[in-house]
Amino acid sequence: MDVETELNIISRDAGCKVMTAQLLVEKKKLANPPLELHYLGDRVLRQPAKRISKIDDDIRLLARQMLQTMYSEDGIGLAAPQVGVHKQLIVVDCEPDKPTTPPLVLINPVINKVSREVCVIQEGCLSIPKVFLDVVRPEVIEVSYKDEQGRPQRITAKGLLARVIQHEIDHLNGVMFVDRVDNKLAMNQELTKNGFSVAAVKPIQ
Repeated sequence: MDVETELNIISRDAGCKVMTAQLLVEKKKLANPPLELHYLGDRVLRQPAKRISKIDDDIRLLARQMLQTMYSEDGIGLAAPQVGVHKQLIVVDCEPDKPTTPPLVLINPVINKVSREVCVIQEGCLSIPKVFLDVVRPEVIEVSYKDEQGRPQRITAKGLLARVIQHEIDHLNGVMFVDRVDNKLAMNQELTKNGFSVAAVKPIQ
């Protein structure tokens, strides 16, 4: 997800451990990010990701490289399919400008509950650069996942954090944020202006 998205209030369950020293990554841009992004129209983005059965050093390395790539591209969220890896892994950092705030690493994330309240926020995506459009999503979610050490975690998120997690979990299911846009005219104009094919969109039914 793109960092230019509007900032809202976020929350985590008290005492939830979401980070270890092994995955501390400096929040800076790299001249040569370790992973290559894929863009709207690439079939790799439409393939569902597979559950991760073994959380090992290879998975932790992938998470670290995803974070490095995300920071290098001014992102606040990234899913493994966006870098061509079909694994259920997402990384999120809603405060990329705060060095002491740890990012989230979510492995096999599952949304258990969503609020009846919804909100409209402009979203962007590293896989669709320069395109920003309004999307309706639940305002609050409860999500369970495993962290980079394989420990079960559960958080309640609202505002921007909830938005980014939903956006990135969509990627794990082959869904792009433009698939959820209601204003088709605005979407078509933005995609065309930035060199993307409208035919690459797969509207949610």
